[in-house]
Amino acid sequence: MSSFYGKDFKLGVLGGGQLGRMMLPFANYMDIKISVLDPAENAPCAKLVPDFVQGDFKDYNTVLNFGKDKDLVTIEIENVNTEALKELKKQGVKVCPDPEHLELIKDKGLQKDFYAQQGIASGEYRLIVSKSEIKESDFPVAQKLRTGGYDGKGVQILKSMVDMDMSENTMLKD
Repeated sequence: MSSFYGKDFKLGVLGGGQLGRMMLPFANYMDIKISVLDPAENAPCAKLVPDFVQGDFKDYNTVLNFGKDKDLVTIEIENVNTEALKELKKQGVKVCPDPEHLELIKDKGLQKDFYAQQGIASGEYRLIVSKSEIKESDFPVAQKLRTGGYDGKGVQILKSMVDMDMSENTMLKD
């Protein structure tokens, strides 16, 4: 691997959205060769990097092929294929954050359980699997998707059973 910056350092970023765009001035300042993978043709980074690859960062082979020639692969969004990142790590590519940590971060239920096990202060929560675990007296609650939510997406306030639209991908916050 080359040094951590300079024209020979190859950084791969999964996601070309707003956060990726915010990385670009710093990468340019450090003379880092940056490549971005994003499914959107018109992603915010698309026209600002010399190597923009349109592709699915959730697809194993796409992520693996994108990252195999990079010195470091990082993310701009957490909803990426972690199995491919684990394989890249096995092949000697530096991956940050670590794929195992990313899996914990991606699932808010696992994350909350981890916080509780480590004694890290966090809001009260309850992981639920079915509507039968909820009583009318539990309301109001905030329902949150365990995976796939971001910036408020996947969060809703429930005032009664009528408001419930549950799946396995749900966590309640009392």
